[in-house]
Amino acid sequence: MPARRSSLRQAARKSPRGDVAKSEPPQVALVVETSFGSGRDILTGIARYVREHDPWLLFHEARSIDQELPHWLKNWKGHGIIARVFTPAMAAVLRRTRLPVVDVLGVVPDAGFPLVHVDDEAIGVMAAEHLIVRGFKHFAFFGLEERNWSAARERAFVRQAKRHGCETSVRRVSPRQVHDDSWEVHQQKLALWIDGLPKPAGLMVCSDHRASHVLEACRRAGVRVPDEVAVIGVDNDQPLCNLCHPPLTSIWPNHALVGYEAARLLDQMMRGKKRVPARTLTPPNETVTRQSTDTLAVQDELVAKALHIIRERVCDAIRLDEIATLVGASRSVLQRRFRAALGRTINEELITQRVTAAQRLLLDTHLSLAEIAERCGFRHQEYMGVVFKGQTKQTPAQFRNQARAE
Repeated sequence: MPARRSSLRQAARKSPRGDVAKSEPPQVALVVETSFGSGRDILTGIARYVREHDPWLLFHEARSIDQELPHWLKNWKGHGIIARVFTPAMAAVLRRTRLPVVDVLGVVPDAGFPLVHVDDEAIGVMAAEHLIVRGFKHFAFFGLEERNWSAARERAFVRQAKRHGCETSVRRVSPRQVHDDSWEVHQQKLALWIDGLPKPAGLMVCSDHRASHVLEACRRAGVRVPDEVAVIGVDNDQPLCNLCHPPLTSIWPNHALVGYEAARLLDQMMRGKKRVPARTLTPPNETVTRQSTDTLAVQDELVAKALHIIRERVCDAIRLDEIATLVGASRSVLQRRFRAALGRTINEELITQRVTAAQRLLLDTHLSLAEIAERCGFRHQEYMGVVFKGQTKQTPAQFRNQARAE
């Protein structure tokens, strides 16, 4: 144990458990995983609350969500705990500390602690609406058994889809099954299910972590994303979403707000407030759209193939004649069917996709404008500037500077 934690623990023993002495800041243990983006966001929200209010002495170790409680916590003499309570055994140990505890996971029924959590049903509705406005009529949900948050997201997603007259397919797997099966077996089963879905389909996955598996299964099944199956996850775990191919659209639940509200609640409890809400739900932030749903549901298979080629090769400066050859149609036939299905020309789609690619590079890299223009299929930097401003009302430099300022 680091010397700093040891000295803080000794200082904590000088005051009764859970009794915040006026002469010293509260000592708070954070039992929150760092292995998932949601846990890291919760810690961010807690840190913001502490910065804005009286200081706390925080005890935290890097951990996974299913890891056992740290041994030192059993006899710890602090003042409060914020925890992702993962098992009944963990809940029992935390109860025995007799300290104020706030749960920020909610998977253990009757844990006995006030809960602060994202509104899972609102997340399900938001995902369904994202796919509905893109014209999908067939919907699917991939989730986990034995996880109440996954069930709540599924329930709301299916209900919202049915309200709009859409068909829905559901697949659930046990978390244990995923670990017990080999990776190949699990992915093959998932690929078979995806291959059997009516196309085009909008597919919500219960979390970004599982969505990365779904995208890999789509590749194995030869299913084009987003043209045949558009995939949306939950958590907006940015490194994971951007590692996916194509990059993953995700609901941003705003777990940072969960952390902030949990810290506020624990602060009240440590100050002696007895009546606190048993359950606090925080609203999701927004849908962060990336390439995995950046499409409209297209029934015309010829147009769907053309869209897939455009998205895969837009930065190669591909032209209409090449696209027509690759889909096996004449230039005039493809242009006519493309306009009938989407209300725009192939050239307009190419420009839109190149500007979108340029926006990603402007946000995510430090490449020069000349390098970005070359990578995105523009003839030169000046032409990119004209096209970019025509689409966004900003020059590329203005777009980059504004994003960095925010």
